[in-house]
Amino acid sequence: MKALKALERPFFAIFRPLVNWLIAHRVRPNTITTVGTALVLASAAFFGVGHVRLGGLFLLLSGIVDTIDGQVARNGAMVTRFGAFYDSTLDRIGDGATFAGVGAYLMLAPDVAWRELSVLACMVGIIASLVVSYARARAEGLGLDCKVGIAQRAERILLLGIPPLFFGAGPGAIYLQVIVVLLTVLALITVVQRIVHVHGAANAADLAGLQDRE
Repeated sequence: MKALKALERPFFAIFRPLVNWLIAHRVRPNTITTVGTALVLASAAFFGVGHVRLGGLFLLLSGIVDTIDGQVARNGAMVTRFGAFYDSTLDRIGDGATFAGVGAYLMLAPDVAWRELSVLACMVGIIASLVVSYARARAEGLGLDCKVGIAQRAERILLLGIPPLFFGAGPGAIYLQVIVVLLTVLALITVVQRIVHVHGAANAADLAGLQDRE
């Protein structure tokens, strides 16, 4: 996560002219969010039919668009409650679709080693990625910060985007299987990290509330 944070400033600098152009032409953030989701669904479809490199490319493009919509909303003074809800909801659709597309490829492609294990990992990965996001949303709904964790959405996009784009699925789809299993394990660890973090933060908040009432 620290490495990704270090890359944010140069990334935003590169795409700032595009963000400014979109703001100047009054392109709504929700429109950009919709385009990003369309790219994710296209990526899932490409993965599912065996065009793994295209799947990786479109997933990376969707990640760029997903970042741009937030920049347009903030810099263009177009932040809305519905926009935040819409963006978060479509992100969850994208997360599930990506694992589903990869799972479809691993289930149907010939000569896939460890087919059953990798398809199961995709199923667990869908659940874990959704719980990672839900845990943060639920915690923030309770007034608690919950941004901890070693694997969030950005890591999933990069790991399922860059290696498949350059190396494909690998012999017997081994590269793709390793990535899926790794992401699933990291997501499960992140779920545990967030539960532990919120447990401590909630107890501290409850204790502070009791002391205030005394």
